[in-house]
Amino acid sequence: MTASSEVPARKLTPKGLATRERIIEAAAELIYEHGAQNTNNEQIREAAGVSGSQLTRHFPTKEALVRAVLAWQADVIVARHQAPELGELDSFAALHQWADSYIASQDMLRGGCTFGSLAAEVVKNDPSHRDAVADGFERWQALFRRGLGRMRERGELRPEADPAALAHLLAAAFQGGALLDQAAQDSTPLRDALYGALAYIESFAVKG
Repeated sequence: MTASSEVPARKLTPKGLATRERIIEAAAELIYEHGAQNTNNEQIREAAGVSGSQLTRHFPTKEALVRAVLAWQADVIVARHQAPELGELDSFAALHQWADSYIASQDMLRGGCTFGSLAAEVVKNDPSHRDAVADGFERWQALFRRGLGRMRERGELRPEADPAALAHLLAAAFQGGALLDQAAQDSTPLRDALYGALAYIESFAVKG
């Protein structure tokens, strides 16, 4: 099932867009708490305050709604990484500030990464969503690649530092650490994973 099953957002009225957004946000919260498999239309309708016809008009199938939630969660995580205080994620200070913001987040203890948790579930249970998952992770890692690339261009990282490989490292450290945090209800695993990844990146720093 593809996203074409949805009512295209560009064809909706402002009221329709608001309803669509409300449905997606309600579904995202329920799926985060209970998983996609354990979330049904009745729960979503009640949480979003919409009728059954409104829900099916915007999202005729559950697959279409899950894809919309994946895209919405990817937007949220990308926006968080573009917060003004993080700049372009193109300095060691900015990367440490990014890590600290997540280490201090209770969301990591409550349910792990919102995007990563759903991605792990749907890739296993419905491979048709693999492209949406891959796109979300690519958009996120592109922010790290761009920032690290700028650091290398400015001579802050040695030429052999590979922005793509280091972006993979940061993403993997974050996802793995978030899962361990969720299991242990303790932020130590995420802190150790992210600080370890940052220490490795700093090993490529050009000494002044």
